[in-house]
Amino acid sequence: MIGYIHSTESFGTVDGPGVRFVVFMQGCPMRCLYCHNPDTWDISGGTPRTADDLLAEYGSCREFYKNGGLTVTGGEPLLQAGFVTELFEAAKRQGIHTCLDTSGIVFDPDNAAAVQNIGQLIDSTDLVMLDIKHIDDSVHRRLTGHSNRNILAFARFLRDRGTPLWVRHVVVPGLTDAEPDLHRLGMFLGELRNLKALDVLPYHTMGKAKYERLGIAYPLGDTPPADKELAIRARDIIMQGIRDRLRNKSTTETEEQK
Repeated sequence: MIGYIHSTESFGTVDGPGVRFVVFMQGCPMRCLYCHNPDTWDISGGTPRTADDLLAEYGSCREFYKNGGLTVTGGEPLLQAGFVTELFEAAKRQGIHTCLDTSGIVFDPDNAAAVQNIGQLIDSTDLVMLDIKHIDDSVHRRLTGHSNRNILAFARFLRDRGTPLWVRHVVVPGLTDAEPDLHRLGMFLGELRNLKALDVLPYHTMGKAKYERLGIAYPLGDTPPADKELAIRARDIIMQGIRDRLRNKSTTETEEQK
């Protein structure tokens, strides 16, 4: 199969455990207001590559990836799920740790064929890193142009399969930092027994230059970057939501046993 690739990175340190070879897929249906990779949106762009070609590039630096592996991100990699499946299956035959960094937006729980195809991909995926932009559906639509329904369904799909999961949430001042929403997100994450890590990332403006080069107006205008303290506060609130959800579950189970 042919995959359409935006770019690769040979020394990724924030894209899963260890040092990783990162493949950025071309194409994304979402238009997140704080996206810092607008150059990956166009599905008709990218460079055609094969799985063997990418794994050969991985192999040229393989000694650096002993405690890491291969991460496929985007854009949105699930737009090219068939190609990523072929790549991951080939990687697993070589003993390579595979990580899928996705928004989950393409997952459709009502489409049996699509669920089966993505399930085949997950069979060869060691870790999923899932971006949850906002827990409130109406705000999510304003932030991304899409409902979060499929994303939350994808998280539950991974839970039911027992696939290790890292969740990422970007804190944008005035947009994704409201305490009730953060606590509600934590309550949702408390359902996910496969959750292994939570990354709360402060919003930055480093993508502005790309918008200027592409002739696109930057959606967030003068929204200031989030500082470290805001991200720490947001994470604390989410973690409290997780604890509350687990406490409620434990109380319910105890009452049912009486």
